This record gives sequence, structure tokens and C-alpha cells, in this order.
Amino acid sequence: MLESFLSGLGVVFQPMNLLILTSAVFIGFIGGALPGISGVILVVILLPVTYGMEPTQAFMLLTAIYGSTVFSGLITAILYRAPGTPEAVMTAFDGYPMTQQGEAGKALGIGVLSSAVGGLVGTIALIIFTPMLASVALKFSSPEYFALAILGLTVVASLGGRLILGLIGATLGLLIATIGIDPLTGTSRYTFDNLNLAEGVGLIPVIVGLFAVSEVMKRSLSRDAEQPLTKVKIKIFDAPILKKIGVTLSRSSILGVIIGILPGIGASTAAMVSYSETVRWSKHPEKFGKGAPEGIAAPEAANNAAAMGALVPLFALGIPGSGTTAIILGAFIMHGLQPGPMFMLTSSDLIYAVFAGLFVVNFMILAFSKPFIKLFTRLLNVPYSALGPIILMCCIVGTYSVRNSMFDVWLMLGFGVLGFLLEKIKFPLVSIILGLVLGPIAESELRRSLAMSQGDLGIFFSRPISASLIAIAVLLLGTTIVIALRKRARTKAAAMG
Repeated sequence: MLESFLSGLGVVFQPMNLLILTSAVFIGFIGGALPGISGVILVVILLPVTYGMEPTQAFMLLTAIYGSTVFSGLITAILYRAPGTPEAVMTAFDGYPMTQQGEAGKALGIGVLSSAVGGLVGTIALIIFTPMLASVALKFSSPEYFALAILGLTVVASLGGRLILGLIGATLGLLIATIGIDPLTGTSRYTFDNLNLAEGVGLIPVIVGLFAVSEVMKRSLSRDAEQPLTKVKIKIFDAPILKKIGVTLSRSSILGVIIGILPGIGASTAAMVSYSETVRWSKHPEKFGKGAPEGIAAPEAANNAAAMGALVPLFALGIPGSGTTAIILGAFIMHGLQPGPMFMLTSSDLIYAVFAGLFVVNFMILAFSKPFIKLFTRLLNVPYSALGPIILMCCIVGTYSVRNSMFDVWLMLGFGVLGFLLEKIKFPLVSIILGLVLGPIAESELRRSLAMSQGDLGIFFSRPISASLIAIAVLLLGTTIVIALRKRARTKAAAMG
């Protein structure tokens, strides 16, 4: 294995291949930093370019874009609360408050370091543990996926300390997720005979609307909207911060890898679950959502590790672990290659060149992110009266480009108004995203599980993995409720006394 990896590094450092890899990283930086553009879109756009390329170069290009895009979504999430990619939604939750407190450089440094660490852990796991992790993923069936979705939904108990609003938001997200064609029966649901809703409500319009557009509205209407932010000084390696987030980085990276290898779950879910667990393990959960460093480290380490983990089922089983890897699978087939159990034997040179390329990409992120962000943050000197419309225009173009649909643009604007109004009552917007992301997984796997058991709910409790996940979800949610009730009782007692 080591010999094959070193051979792959030799391929990577060939001048043309290194140029391709470097170009891919910068393309991914730009695409990920622009709201509405994602790894899927970039890979699709550049897929025709790979037609005439040698397979090793083609897949080094596509996977490097994939990895760097997942990273760069944090830039606009932290600076403008406009997540460049869906994976960066949770990063905005604590990253943007740090920017408001004049600590944008510190937040960006934490994000860059966490992304690189998570990506390296994920790549090492991809190289060493592919066979073992793939065998674990094979043990997951519909009941386990449903239980994992339920565990993920319990994060609403940790969002801003407002459990009821969090549950309402998650329920709204679940409801939005049911709009469109039923995935199992093909029946239209809540489309009101509107063909634009047949494919459902896209994640991009909702995310961009709730976070970016609502923030543009809020900043434009505020009195200090004309005040540019201070100059950002990025410090990636900060010993006190590294000591503070070290445990979070380790836990989130490992959690990200595990979730990433589960087909169809994705890096966005990994970021949400990791954030949830970090809040639960924290001695000061009340600091999250207000600029906690761990709130940046957790989702960034997890989503980058999960992005690498999603390649495990692709290479080992021929099953895409995410939307972007599904496109990469199509690229493999286009080049006459079929990932699967025999792929490690028949195409080991290509695979280890890709592994080595991804390994190098994470160091490129550390090396190139600082100058790229400095260039990007020159926008901070522009008054918000000029910057706001630019951000809004990027949101419109990015949202439209996903499905070439003006309907999605109107949806984005509608969710922007909704987000603006909900924020006035301090509603946890991320709970809506949580329900929207996990809703399709929970629904389809619940129905498949009940079909397997002929309607017997006992299937979720008779299987050890699903039963354990559900028990953990119930325990964590119950504990949070009890703590909240006790806190309320102490507050009332103190007020009366």
C-alpha cells in the first residue's frame, strides 16, 4: 500500500499533473466561495473538458475540484453569512457572529485549519481503511439510515436553547421536503399542479434565501450598513486556539469519515451531526451560535472528512456516497471504467494517483487559502450599499444556474423575506435546513423499512445498530428537555425569591 501511494505521489508531481491539480484547487476555491455554486455544478461544467484527457489526469482534476469546493464554502459563510456551498451552512452559525465581533480573521483561520485537518484525516482513512469501512457501510440498511436521520434531527434540541422553535423549524423543513414527486410511488404531492414544484423545493434556493438574502435585507436596513468591515488578518496556526479545538477536530474528523462513507448521507449531514455532538459535549453550550470557535471547527472538519469518506463506497463498491461523487461515477463510466470490488486490482495505479492527489490538495488548501482569502476579502472595503447588490446578484445567478429556473430565484427571494421576518423573533433558521436535508432520507428509509417488515415498527428495535441509534437520539433529546426544564424552574425560583 505504501509503495503504491508513493508511486501515486510520483505521478502527482509530474509537471503537467501538478499544474492540473493546482488549477483545480483555484477553480474549486472560486466556485465554492460564490453562493449557489457547488461541487456538483463545477464538476458537471468541467466534465466535457475531461473527454480528451487521460483518465488519471481527468480524475485528479475532478476530485481536486470536489475537495477544494467543500473547503471554500466557508469563506462567504463566515464573512457574509452567505454559505458558498450547502456543506458550509453550519459554519455560518458561529463564523458570522465572530465576523460581527471583529474576529473574521480568527474565524477564517480556524476554518482553514479545520478543513485541512478533516480533509487529511478523511484522505488517510480513504487510503488505509477503504475495505474495512466499506464492509461497515454494507451493514447499513433502511432501518439504520432512518435511525441515523432521527439522530440527526435531535440537533434541534441544541439550537439556540429554544427547543419549541427548533422543533417547529425542523417540522417546517420536513414538510418542505415532501413537496414534489413521491420517490416511491411517483405521485405528485403539494405541487398544486405547478410543474416547477415537480422536482421538489431545491436546497440551494432555501439556503441562499434564508441565510444570504435575509442577511442582505437586514444589513441594508440597518443604520451601520454603510460601515465597511475592518481588514481581515488571518492566522491559521494559533497555539491557544488549536489547544481549545483539538478535541473537537479529532472527534469531528472521525465522525465525518464514518458518516461520509454511508452512501447518500453527504457532507452537509456530517457537518450538522458533528455540530450537534460538539454542542452536547461542550461545558458551555450557551456560547454556540454566538461565535464559539468549536462551532466552526466541528462542521468544517466533519464536512471535509465526509467529502473524502464519500469516495470510499465509490471506489470500493461502485456506489456514490454523495451527489458530486455520483457525477464522478458517471465520469468513470464515460471513460470506460467501472468502480467496484475489482477496481482496486484492475486500476490501482489510477486509484492511488487520485488518493495521492487528494492528499496533496489538503496541503495546497493550507498554502493557497490565505492569499486567496486576502484577495477575496478586499470586497470588505466596499460599502455595503454597493456590496449588498453584488452579493444579491451572485445569489440570483448561482440559484438560477442550478436548474436554469426563474422559479427557483423567486423561491430564493421568498425564503429571504421569510428568513428576515423569522430572525426578528430569533427563530433558529438552521432547524429548517436540518429538516429539509434529513427529511427525504428519513421518509424514504422509513417507508422502505416498513415495506421490509410489512408494517411492523419492531424492525427498528430488533436490529442492534438502528435500535442503538434511536436509543441515543431519545436519550439525548430527553436529557436536553430535562436540563431546559430544570433551568427554567431555577430561573422562576430565583425571580420569586
